[in-house]
Amino acid sequence: MTQKLSTNRPPHTVDFAYGGLDESLTNLERAHAVILPVPYDGTMSYMSGARLGPRAIITASQSMELYDEELGAFYEAGIHTLPDLEVVADPKAMVDRVADAVTWGLDQDKMMITLGGEHSITSGPVRAYAKKYPKLSVLQFDAHGDLRNEFHGTPYSHACVMRRVREMVPAVQVGIRSISEEEAELIAEKKWPVVSARRTRAMKGNYAPIVDALSEDVYITVDLDCFDPATVPGVGTPEPGGLDWYELTDIVAQVAQKKRIVGFDIMELMPLGGQIRSDFLASRLLYRIWGWSLVSQGKLKPPDPNRPL
Repeated sequence: MTQKLSTNRPPHTVDFAYGGLDESLTNLERAHAVILPVPYDGTMSYMSGARLGPRAIITASQSMELYDEELGAFYEAGIHTLPDLEVVADPKAMVDRVADAVTWGLDQDKMMITLGGEHSITSGPVRAYAKKYPKLSVLQFDAHGDLRNEFHGTPYSHACVMRRVREMVPAVQVGIRSISEEEAELIAEKKWPVVSARRTRAMKGNYAPIVDALSEDVYITVDLDCFDPATVPGVGTPEPGGLDWYELTDIVAQVAQKKRIVGFDIMELMPLGGQIRSDFLASRLLYRIWGWSLVSQGKLKPPDPNRPL
């Protein structure tokens, strides 16, 4: 963990900002990336608590080393943490609110990183990004297909988010292992690229079929239940047989080497009292994906094969 003391605050204090970074590295004007926390879980259908996820991720990040084992130290690119987005009850209004906030950041040429909260809100940033990047595609990591047209009376449920996303841009779904019969029929009919966790593992590190199915500009959305629950238990709907850390991050690395990662989100962390491994993994994952996005945008050198680790 690397921190610098500001002269504008009392000694021995840490800003509530990602990584606990000093204001010289979190200043909105100079920051490359902006974190938008969205503490919303209004359509959750099983275990609630994802609204507490954004704050838990930021808290965990303040005890995280800012030297990444693959990419080194890149925090000086600057990352600004916004205050929590105000929550409204109506699911569509919430998605619209997220879209407005992300558009605000994109208009300032910032890379927006949205922290949920439940996965329904992902269609907001995708809508904003699709307007700026006409060749956008989405890479989804998830246990669930999220392809229902409507669930519990709303088309803006967490169970419908990828149906809404696919109405805007192409998408590749990875780690999927829980879908309804109707979703399975839809995937077969549309011939959508949906890769189960088992098929992902069978690729044995060669993720070219996933990478090649994406367009030039890529938005990544991570529902943390894509991971095996033994690795990430802090989710609302855990499913057995998920991805591990290296599978997901290696896919991101291979995407970054051939495409441009323009934005991403991390969703569905449900903090568990006294068990911080899920929180910490999410905070580390944010840092790793951000680093690879910098590589993909030509703002950070690719990893040195002779790096220490």
